[in-house]
Amino acid sequence: MVNKAEAAASFVPEPGAKPGRRMHKASLREKRIKWLAYGFILPAALFFIVMNAYPLITVVWDSFQFKNLMNKAVSGFAGLSNFREVVAHEYFRTALWNTIVWTVLSVAGEFVLGLISAVALNQKVKGRLLFRSIIIIPWVVPIVIAGMTWTWMLTPDYGIINLWLTKLGIIDKPYYWLGELDTALLTVVFVNIWRSFPFYTISLLAGLQSISKEVIEAAAIDGAGVRTRFFRIVMPQLKTISLTLIFIHVIWTAINFDFIWVMTEGGPLHSSETLPIMIYNYAMKSYNFGNASALASMMLVFMISGFILYYMAANRKNKG
Repeated sequence: MVNKAEAAASFVPEPGAKPGRRMHKASLREKRIKWLAYGFILPAALFFIVMNAYPLITVVWDSFQFKNLMNKAVSGFAGLSNFREVVAHEYFRTALWNTIVWTVLSVAGEFVLGLISAVALNQKVKGRLLFRSIIIIPWVVPIVIAGMTWTWMLTPDYGIINLWLTKLGIIDKPYYWLGELDTALLTVVFVNIWRSFPFYTISLLAGLQSISKEVIEAAAIDGAGVRTRFFRIVMPQLKTISLTLIFIHVIWTAINFDFIWVMTEGGPLHSSETLPIMIYNYAMKSYNFGNASALASMMLVFMISGFILYYMAANRKNKG
């Protein structure tokens, strides 16, 4: 092959061509390409500004303003009044605790079930291609349809879940799973796990298929048991994808509104109300957009803080 030095030495400029003119033409060409790239990026940038950046800035701005459609006489700069009012709300701590329970249990259940199913589907079993196709069905079902279907199935009067549990002798009589203080939130958590774990399954299955089988076989020959091979070889290989999945789903689950609203609307008696439900109630029921924006801004700070911590941890790992 001809290296760069030989190519440069063998280059003979055209007769009458000036180096400065050639450099000028190359510079103009680079500028045209750069402006063309900006032209392709501009529509996406405008879409982002209109659909994301502007509403986000508006929410942050409204969080420091008195903005209540039921009391337009009070307006202007509010400072931290909206934040203090939100924190002092009688159900704020309940909503905060429900959000933590909802997020932690959902993400933990999704990961564990997704990992188990991924390991199972990674085995050489008959019909695994069919099982891999079927398992994605809960994930592609729209949240509203899934929530309404499960609500009907859990109804004490005609729900099939209560019918099965009664016939199996697990419960004595039909139980109102979504209408009791102790089980409403946990029931929605269960349904959320059912719908979301296939995403973990597919992602972790892809990670499992990338692990060298020779390494696992060599460890087995050396006497490593199934548990040792799983926790010492397989899980370290899945660490990066697992942390990424968990981080993304912590954010998605914490701000999730659809499932809880469709199934319980935050009830009964605020027992399944989370912070996104509280934001909706502020904005669409009390018409207090100042308080709704303040609570949304608090959640935004939480998400940004989580992203910064994750980014710092990832950088520290790469440097180490």
